[in-house]
Order: sequence, then structure tokens, then C-alpha cells
Amino acid sequence: MKIVAKKKLWKYLFWFGPFLITVGLTVGLVSQQWGLISLAFLIAGIVISGLGIIWQSYQSNWWGRRSTQAGTNALVATLAVLAILGLINFLGTRYHLRADLTETQLFTLAPQSRELVRVLPQPVKVWVFDINQNPQDRELLENYQRQSSKFKYEYIDPQARPGLAEKFGVKDYGEVYLESGDKRQLVQTVNENERLSEVRLTSRLQQLTNSTTAKVYLLQGHGERQLSPGKGAISQAIQGLGDKNFTTSPLNLGETSKVPQDAAVVIVAGPKRGLFEGEVKALQEYLNRGGNLLLMIDPNTDPKVDSLLQEWGIRLDNRLAVDVSGESVVGLGPATPLVTEYGQHPITKDFRNGNSFYPIARPLEISSVPGVEATPLLRTKPYPKSWAESDLQSEKLEFNADKDLKGPLTLGVALTRKAAKSASTPQAAPTPSPLPSPTNQSKASPALPPPPAPAPSPAPSSQTATESRLVVLGNSNFATDGLFQQQLNGDVFLNSVTWLSQQEKQPLSIRPKEPKNRRITLTTTQANLLILSSLLVLPLIGFAIAVIIWWKRR
Repeated sequence: MKIVAKKKLWKYLFWFGPFLITVGLTVGLVSQQWGLISLAFLIAGIVISGLGIIWQSYQSNWWGRRSTQAGTNALVATLAVLAILGLINFLGTRYHLRADLTETQLFTLAPQSRELVRVLPQPVKVWVFDINQNPQDRELLENYQRQSSKFKYEYIDPQARPGLAEKFGVKDYGEVYLESGDKRQLVQTVNENERLSEVRLTSRLQQLTNSTTAKVYLLQGHGERQLSPGKGAISQAIQGLGDKNFTTSPLNLGETSKVPQDAAVVIVAGPKRGLFEGEVKALQEYLNRGGNLLLMIDPNTDPKVDSLLQEWGIRLDNRLAVDVSGESVVGLGPATPLVTEYGQHPITKDFRNGNSFYPIARPLEISSVPGVEATPLLRTKPYPKSWAESDLQSEKLEFNADKDLKGPLTLGVALTRKAAKSASTPQAAPTPSPLPSPTNQSKASPALPPPPAPAPSPAPSSQTATESRLVVLGNSNFATDGLFQQQLNGDVFLNSVTWLSQQEKQPLSIRPKEPKNRRITLTTTQANLLILSSLLVLPLIGFAIAVIIWWKRR
């Protein structure tokens, strides 16, 4: 009897554990302070309850039962599953892994956008002043936010927060602003027909976070492409340069006779008349001191720059580039080469097999020159898809083995060369040095020896090794208004200028992403045939097969 009474006493004593746990929780919740008293009650209650469970299971041989073992295994398996799910959820929150299976990567940021956001020097925020939150726009902003904790966005109702709307100068619903520190800039206005653009957002983000600008001069005076809007103008290309933080100005070497010192890039876009000898020498001197030049030369023109190009190992072919690969695919004429093959170069590294086309283009010939590194950028399809046509007057373009050149043809090339930059103090009078011949340039070493000790009267000069860059394209039509925004045409132009400017932190142009049109256009007959086959023929075939199987089994 004493043993039984002792067992009951221990049994009732173990019930004291849940009581202590309840007291500890009550003290902590009521006082909202989990101090020593509440923790003491909790710990004591947990210890007593644990001992009670162990004692009870020992007395009843609970662990030896088959049902207990089965329940324990089920409990362990459940806890393991919960732990695995919790770990997966933690990893999913900590590390984002997304797969974009669309052909044109519609839901993935361009590499240029990702790199720009990841290296943001300071926090930026996008303000969308609109009532409706478009899922497509939110997905784009989420993609930006995943790249860096410094990028934030918020939707604002202008009517609910008029003070904030007035601060930004909001005039209409859908306006999107970018803010960084005390700088604010309008990105665009979104509506039902125009969604938030990655190209515009990244361009404005770059302008807002990058205070440095580069000066681009466009040569004028020889029938070059018009800079203001008009037929055959390149105003859209000029606007694209402005979006990328470049400042542009026209340049007439007939008046200045020298390229300005602040010129990061000089562009010669489709001259129809030849340059004067002094203008060509000015461009050569500019390249010799580390300048950067973009030449876009159309067929049937002679800009008189052969002496300049010869130093770099480039010759303009007077024949016309013919490409018949785009006729059946996209409806381009044979005089409009369709390019899908690009060189391994920073200008074209992200193009993959994208399309760009060049109406009325001329091929380029590249020869090796010591000290000059040349990389072909644009190449046409091999023969018989493309060739260089010598008979420009013929209405029917046909390959002539005696006069024409088989493809593939090079329509663009990027070149680099080490150049010596001479720096003199303001007191020293500049003395023109004779232009080196191509032979002498090829033998020049990248690092020049120090000059001899100067006389007391003139100021000393120094020689610093720099790199000059040149991009030659056998076409300028591709960058004109209307064609500039087609396919990769604008990217070829903007990337060329960006690379020439030698701003290594400047992201290259972003290719617009367009969904593939996979609609099937059916005639009335085809539509009726499709309806008849799906609603009558196919069900009858299935019914007939079922009857045959039933009959055989019977």
C-alpha cells in the first residue's frame, strides 16, 4: 500500500510542472518583462514536466510498445520533413534562384542593368505616382530590387499624398520618378499602352548616379547626316547619346583646324564629299594623341580618308555588300545585309545571334599592321548568301566570279593602338611634329624613352603612353531615324561610342526585349477545317477505336 501511495504522490507531483509553466507565462505576459522570476517558473515547470513524462513512460513500459515505436518514427519523420521545408524556405529567402524560359529573356534584366544596380554608390528609390499597380511594372522593379539593397521602389497615390506629389512636381497619373539623395529625375509616364521600360530606367539611373560626362563631336561640312530631326537624320542617335550622359556638339574642322582637347569621341557619319587634307591631318593628330574616332562611310562616296585608314590597316572596298539571306525571312532586299554574326568584342559581346541590318553598305578589308589590334565586329553570311557586287548599275544583282568577292564580308571593325600623348606647360609654345608614316608607326614602341634635357628657355615636355581607338563601319543608314530603334541597330551605334569613350564603368547599350509574335493567321477555310476536325473527326476516330477494342475483347 505504501508503494502504491508513493507512486500516486509522484504522479500528482509531476502535475505541478504544467502549473509552474502557466505561472511563468502569465507573469511574463502580464508584466511584459521576461525577467528572472518568470524564467525561473518556466524552467522549473519544464524540468518537472520532463521528469514526469520520463517517469511515467518508464513505469508503463511505454517506450517498449510497438505503437510507441511507430508513433515515434512518424514523429521523427514529420519533424525531419518540417526541418527540410524550413531549410528550403530559408535558402529561398536568402538566395533568389529564378529561371526565365522565354526565348528573348523577357523577365530577366540585361547584364548592363544588373551590373549598374549592384555597384550603386548610394541608395536610390523609384516613385511611381499611380493608383493602379501593373504586375508587369512591379515585376521589373522587383528584378531591380533583387540586385541590391540600395534600390527601393514605392507606389504613391497622388491624391492621398498631395504634398509628396507637389514635391516631385507630378502633373499626371503614371509619372515615374527616380530619386537619389537630393537629385530627382522623371523617368517616363506609364499608361495602359506604355509600360515601364528597362532601357529608360537604367539610362536615367546611370545619369543620376554618374556625375561625369563625356563630350562627343560630330563632324559637319561634308554632307554628313543631319543632327536635327529630318529625312535621313540621326536625331534619335543623338538623343540616345544624351540618355547615356554624353554631350554632343557639331564640329567643323574647316573653321577650327584642330579637334578640341575635351573631345572624348569624334564621329564622322556618312560624309558625301571629301575632307580637306588639313582636316584629315587634324583627325590623324587627334588619334596620335590618344583620341577616339568613329567612321561611318557609305558606298559610292570618297571622304578622302584613305591615308588615315592606311595607318590602321583598313581599306574601304568600293563594291556593294549584297546579302540575300534576309529576303525570305524578314523581307529585306539584297542590298540590305542582315547580320547575325558578331565578333568577340565589348561592343558586340551581348548580341549573341541577334539581328542588325545595314541598307546600302560597303565591305572593309583588314590587313595586319604592327602595333594595331583589329577585331571584326559585323560579318555577313558566307557565299552564296552574300558577296561584294562590283556592278552597281545593274538592276539584277548576280555574282560574277571575275569581279565580285565571295562572302563572308566584314562591315565593321574595331581597332586599338598605343599612342604617345604629349603634354606641355602653358608657357611652352606648341611645336608641330611631322606625322609619322605607317612604317614608322609600326616600329614605334608603346613606351617612348624620355626626351633629352631641354634648354633653359623652353618649358619641359613629357611623353605619356595612351591608347587610341578607331571604329570603322561601312554604312551610316543603320543609325538614321526610324532604323535606329530597329533590332540591334541602335546598340551597334551606342556601344561603339561608349567603347570609344574609354569609360570602362559606363555600361553598354541595353537591347530592347520584344516578345516573339507566335500568332497563327488562318484563312476561313483553314479555320472551318480546324473546327470540323476537332469537334467531329477526332471524336469519331476515338469512338471507333474504343468500339474496335471492345469488340475484340468480347
